[in-house]
Amino acid sequence: MGLFRYYKKLGERAMEQCPDDALFIALDVESNSIAIIVKHLAGNMRSRWMDFLTSDGEKPDRNRDTEFENPPQTRAQLIEMWERGWKYVFDALEPLNEADLTRTVTIRTEPHSVMQAISRQLAHYAHHVGQILFLAKHLTFKKTGKWESLSVPRGKSADMNSKVAAGKASAQETLFSSKKA
Repeated sequence: MGLFRYYKKLGERAMEQCPDDALFIALDVESNSIAIIVKHLAGNMRSRWMDFLTSDGEKPDRNRDTEFENPPQTRAQLIEMWERGWKYVFDALEPLNEADLTRTVTIRTEPHSVMQAISRQLAHYAHHVGQILFLAKHLTFKKTGKWESLSVPRGKSADMNSKVAAGKASAQETLFSSKKA
């Protein structure tokens, strides 16, 4: 659960720094904007996690291709879509117990252990949050000349390593905490 929350927070911290108009910019015709990536993630999350243990993870009413068209038009719409998608994830994961982890679920009719399905989705979300982070950093720096590192800043690895070794810092706390109060 912690890694899902980490990737959610990482995506949020990247989007927070990104100027509003940059959320809707694609680098080229074969690329997706942050808004499109969020729309795709939300569609995937709904499909995979709604009725997670009892229905196929590819819902019959999902039209994946439309997730790459007509993105949300405002930051508020984008964030609402993001939050709605993650709610499906956490609503499905939080009640799972040890017995559930031994069950089998299907995605596109293919059987997966619950742990395989969870791992598959974690990898998928990490992939797309990485895209969001890359785009947000690139577009924000290009527009503003600034970017606040979301992990150990460039040139600060040795300092972080010595603080962690001395018990004065935790790499996990640095990576998993929000710098916002």
